[in-house]
Amino acid sequence: MQIIDTHCDALLKLQLAKRGAFYKQQPLNFTDAESIETNYERLWSGGVKVQFFAVFLYPDLPDNEKWQHALEQVDLFYTEILGKNPAMKHIKRWEDIDALADGEIGAVLTLEGADAFGNDLMKLRQLYRLGVLSIGLTWNNANLCADGAGEPRGGGLTLLGKDVVRLNNENRVFTDVSHLSVKGFWDVMELADYPIASHSNARALCDHPRNLDDEQAKAMFAKNGMIDVVFCLDFIKPNPKDIMIPDLIRHIDHFCSLGGVKQIGIGSDFDGIASHIIDLENASKFQNLVNELQKHYSEDEVAGFAYRNFLEHRPGMNVQKS
Repeated sequence: MQIIDTHCDALLKLQLAKRGAFYKQQPLNFTDAESIETNYERLWSGGVKVQFFAVFLYPDLPDNEKWQHALEQVDLFYTEILGKNPAMKHIKRWEDIDALADGEIGAVLTLEGADAFGNDLMKLRQLYRLGVLSIGLTWNNANLCADGAGEPRGGGLTLLGKDVVRLNNENRVFTDVSHLSVKGFWDVMELADYPIASHSNARALCDHPRNLDDEQAKAMFAKNGMIDVVFCLDFIKPNPKDIMIPDLIRHIDHFCSLGGVKQIGIGSDFDGIASHIIDLENASKFQNLVNELQKHYSEDEVAGFAYRNFLEHRPGMNVQKS
């Protein structure tokens, strides 16, 4: 079964390798590098049809280096992921997914945290032109747009952050709430035409600030937003140990109980997590999740979780009401 995965951090791994940090093998080869959980061969083996690739910057980077680091990751997206793997096709517009041929894998460029462009909306518009189709205003830290989930102050969107959401709307770009503070989340709900939680779970099952509580989940569903469950162990169970695929499926069950069966997807966070669900260690194992889901849900519902729910909730693509 096809898979659409809305979050991974392969670009950061490629950048760290290029810069000589952490990885002895220099540089990493996206095609088959063992340390890249979403390498091309694993995406192909796991049935992935579309993979999102996030540009992520460490928050302690000096401000005057952030734009350069972001552009370096964008360049790696073009040269290492697209340039060296002919079957990887850049999704520049949401309609491009429909044009993918058999054997081709779509690659979507995203931004995890507005730190890259600071307060310069001209840089944001450049990112749109480069193909960024989903933007999270923050990582866990605060920035000029909003407070992240890890910021004790817990503030909402700034005037700049609200301008970014409006620009996202105009450009048919998702506004990603996965790392936002609670107040920031509700500000986005008021403004965003295309909200997504690209990698978050249910706070009712695991009380972590990166997860969504029931009222947030219901608000996402009311706005035709997607919630894509994440494989990070800390977001699945308290005091996680020996996490199995059914533990993750319980989060899907919970979101379904809130009315979200048509708005749940997958956002693995591969290449950004240190420990893994048993039998779901990299992208080649996605069908293990599909097989387990098929024990509990209809084929139609499983296809929804795997890829079709996302296709029906792409920005500006005649969204179907749930």
